[in-house]
Amino acid sequence: MADAFPVEKTRAFGKLILFGEHFVVYKVPALVGAVSAYTDCKLEYIDDKHGLEVIDNRPAVPLYKETKSEEGLEAINLTLSHLGVDYKTRGVKLTFGGDLCCASGIGASAAQVVSLARAVNIADSKSLSEDEINAAGYEGEKGYHGTPSGIDNTAATFGGLLRFQRTDDAPIFEKKTLASPIRIVYASTGITASTTKVVGDVRAKKEADEAWFANLINQYTVLVEEGQNAIETGDLTELGKLMDKNHELLQELTVSCKELDNLVVAARDAGALGAKMSGTGRGGLMIALTPTEEIQNAVADALEKIASQVWKTTFA
Repeated sequence: MADAFPVEKTRAFGKLILFGEHFVVYKVPALVGAVSAYTDCKLEYIDDKHGLEVIDNRPAVPLYKETKSEEGLEAINLTLSHLGVDYKTRGVKLTFGGDLCCASGIGASAAQVVSLARAVNIADSKSLSEDEINAAGYEGEKGYHGTPSGIDNTAATFGGLLRFQRTDDAPIFEKKTLASPIRIVYASTGITASTTKVVGDVRAKKEADEAWFANLINQYTVLVEEGQNAIETGDLTELGKLMDKNHELLQELTVSCKELDNLVVAARDAGALGAKMSGTGRGGLMIALTPTEEIQNAVADALEKIASQVWKTTFA
């Protein structure tokens, strides 16, 4: 009997952006934290037939998989092609699982393609480095996002809290050390947005009014440095205020929506030190900073009354 495929070695993490949605595309820094929830992938070669079979057992908010199905298949094909896997000559069966609930903003697409890259690495005994796994994930992300920033696949690959910045060459990322754990509540609007479309809309607005966009990105650039300092010194009160400011900038960028704004207000009213949308926007997720377990539970309880789904996590 063949050895069982080591699915646990293919895990790739979801992520939450603390600072930098959309602005990160334009080569300014972002801060992102990986969550403990993960996607994994089992790869089986089928010698007696050709073609690709995909079984997707990942939990998801309603209609996420249906909305993302074409993009997801393109992402899988890009990842396999990058890694030299041709299912036209030998059949491939992929089974995706794990406990990361797929929702806009959590980095589910990146977790999927990074877990696939890990699975190919194991199945083909490639001995890829983590940087090479990350690069394969970036290629796969093009199927979902067109021109991805690279932040999601980097968090999915390396985990932890990261400072990330695109460059003309390879992105720069640095793991950050926290002065103290950061408790987070995150909640879904239940709305699945197309990252490609929203990023394209932002680009069109930028090109239509470069001065307007430059003003926003200049404000953001100051804010992200202050946010990093608050994280490193453990000043959660200041961190919360800066998250609120980041949300205001994203509102001006027109990537928030009424559903996100309502969740943000509810979290603040329940005791969160700060709250903002996280990810693509126009649906998807918001996050709230909660300094104690008691406040974390209170904010989660408040959001559960109006959100599609609610989760608690800790960056440590």
